[in-house]
Amino acid sequence: MALSIGMITFDSTDPGTLAEWWAEQTGGRIDQDNGGFFYIVALPDSPQRLGFQKVADPTPGKNRVHLDLGTENLDDEVARLVAAGATEVHREDMGEFRWVTLTDPDGNHFCVASGH
Repeated sequence: MALSIGMITFDSTDPGTLAEWWAEQTGGRIDQDNGGFFYIVALPDSPQRLGFQKVADPTPGKNRVHLDLGTENLDDEVARLVAAGATEVHREDMGEFRWVTLTDPDGNHFCVASGH
């Protein structure tokens, strides 16, 4: 028996707005809206999905799990994400492998990388 990733889920006090933001950034679409409590975003050409769950109080501090996203043009993609409401946190350059850590509008960390 083996496990597979079915969904990566974010806790949020406003899951609908955050689901819409991630759907727009990934080219995905909101596949399910379960009464405003839980939203599912279907990603293009991927079996994985993103979930957004309503909670009264999200876990404080740095998230221990985050998304690593890839792109061909790191600087342009980071500029697009920042213009859409993300916040740049940190840049790292290891020669051929570069990445930028950002936060989404709810403060969840994620990384965008190029050169891999």
